[in-house]
Amino acid sequence: MRWTSALAIYVLFWAFSVFLVLPFGVRTTREAGGDHVPGQSESAPHEFSAGRVAWRVTIVATALFVLFQLNYHYGWVTPQMVDFFDTRDMVRR
Repeated sequence: MRWTSALAIYVLFWAFSVFLVLPFGVRTTREAGGDHVPGQSESAPHEFSAGRVAWRVTIVATALFVLFQLNYHYGWVTPQMVDFFDTRDMVRR
């Protein structure tokens, strides 16, 4: 695999990981014991640290990407293993 392809796949893993990591560790103002700001949603986070989220996302994305690269190299799961629609069956009908 070319390095540009690997970089593009890593960026996709990073973007996907944002949605996996974002809900974890969030505390609302009520849970944190702070004062509610008028007009603020009840589910809004009390404090948001973009740096912490980016760091967590990078760790998760890197782990997933390493698993992807190992699978690419060793062929643990191939497209033939997950072919749920056997096209040979459709041709015979």
